[in-house]
Amino acid sequence: MPLLILPEEEKHLINKDFKTNLMKKDHQDQDVLQPTGSALTGSLARRSFLQFAGAGAAGIALFAAGCKKSNDMLAVETPGMGVSLGSNDTGILNYAYALEQLEAAFYDAVIKNPYQGISAVELALLTDVRDHELAHRDFFKAALGTAAIADLEFDFSTIKFSERASVLATAKAFEDLGVSAYNGAGRLIKSPDYLTLAGKIVSVEARHAALIRNLIEPGTFANMEVVDVNGLDKARKPAEVLAIAQTYIKTPVNASNLPV
Repeated sequence: MPLLILPEEEKHLINKDFKTNLMKKDHQDQDVLQPTGSALTGSLARRSFLQFAGAGAAGIALFAAGCKKSNDMLAVETPGMGVSLGSNDTGILNYAYALEQLEAAFYDAVIKNPYQGISAVELALLTDVRDHELAHRDFFKAALGTAAIADLEFDFSTIKFSERASVLATAKAFEDLGVSAYNGAGRLIKSPDYLTLAGKIVSVEARHAALIRNLIEPGTFANMEVVDVNGLDKARKPAEVLAIAQTYIKTPVNASNLPV
């Protein structure tokens, strides 16, 4: 993938904005258990994620250019066969995008309809997670451009959003699934640039998974359900992940062209 050369004034602005937001992030990390100011606004979270991941305006341009130049089969909707994710790297990116859409929609519903008795601390932490997921979703959509699948429809009718246990159990399932999905897809990604970005996103998803598990039961952030005797996270193939996720995805998803 060719390097993108920016004018010196643009480099200065990007670096200045990155340093400013990095200082803000350090301050927010110190106050993570304090409700006031710990929950990021959606716009800040989406902007800061792109910058911290090394994918600001220039990063998205590079990422999207790689997708456009690829010979991968693009995502299309075929009557009776659902939405095809595409093939090769484009297909894997759409696969990740579909999962990020699912998580973003779930957490958005949680924050808009907080469960009964939610504390200020838990609301702040879950709002942070929601904003991260929105940022992940928006990143993939912008990066894929015209190769992106359409917005998916979801069915959360089995989730009791008014009950803490139901919400956190679902969040745990989604986060564990997401981490195993990225771990399983890593070996299928051909582009080193895409693999690097996927690695940065899965590290955030793992933080989410640990947080949710600790909210449910302190000290269970990395138990043997998700980490093996070698200290390694579980990995699932796309077909396994989508079979589980399809419970909540109304839109038929066709992953038959993904690499295996």
